[in-house]
Amino acid sequence: MYLLIPIHRMNKEKDRCIFCAIIRGESPCNKVYEDEVSIAFLDAKPITRGHTLVVPRRHVEALVELTREERSAFIESIAAVCRKIERLTPHYNIGCNKGELAGQVIFHLHFHIIPRYDDSRNIFHRRLLISPEDERKLLQELNAEEH
Repeated sequence: MYLLIPIHRMNKEKDRCIFCAIIRGESPCNKVYEDEVSIAFLDAKPITRGHTLVVPRRHVEALVELTREERSAFIESIAAVCRKIERLTPHYNIGCNKGELAGQVIFHLHFHIIPRYDDSRNIFHRRLLISPEDERKLLQELNAEEH
């Protein structure tokens, strides 16, 4: 019984996920690319002309949830879409928001490829300065052994 609860919840999340609906062909999209592992389509509310989302076909919330093989194929899909974006401009941002605090709104892993043109808008508004001591502590936290 314990194992059925997470599986049931996951299925409900997939049923409500707009990206899963797109993948199933139940919701329209402007497809840019697809392969066995992923699909890419124009963002419905783009930041710039050509803003594209690359989405794995399997419903996962985070990159680390993909298997090694899926991750490798997914990164290849992102690269294929980048080659298409380069037909528009050689300048683009690639980004992924993981978690609500990072701005993730649809909890199905997706990467944004945002073409950049001759605009003055900087999507990276604020940068932090970090002291050498804080940097050292941060590196210790990041490189600590996992339990």
